[in-house]
Amino acid sequence: MTLVVVPVRYPPTAHSEATLREGVRVAEERDAELTVLHVDLYQNSGGVSRSDLKRAVERRIGRIDRARYVVRRGFLVEETILEEIIAEDADVVVIGSKQAGRWRRMVQKLLSDPDIDSYLRDQLDCTVITVDGSGDTVSNVDA
Repeated sequence: MTLVVVPVRYPPTAHSEATLREGVRVAEERDAELTVLHVDLYQNSGGVSRSDLKRAVERRIGRIDRARYVVRRGFLVEETILEEIIAEDADVVVIGSKQAGRWRRMVQKLLSDPDIDSYLRDQLDCTVITVDGSGDTVSNVDA
């Protein structure tokens, strides 16, 4: 079964909503399962539960069929997202353009001469779709 992972903020912002809508569209198009992921930072923990996340998402965009809601706790959002994507062996990741920018900065800190697209393809072995705040796909990196 194909798996689409969509990392979002809690409570979902307008940008998160646009990213979620694209993730739902991709999941439906590919007849895939969908994981809605939120990272609750240890240092700023709001004590977000899966049911909190589900209710907040459903208030923004309605009920999502075949969706799984996951809250992970971590120190670094980007690292925790990568760990979840790898652990779940995701086929597609739909991220907001703001999140993509943070990933790029994180990777640049880790690598002296980063080729971001190659790094994501090599590390994630999945398709990475980046969505801007209006819901338009701004890039699509296939693994």
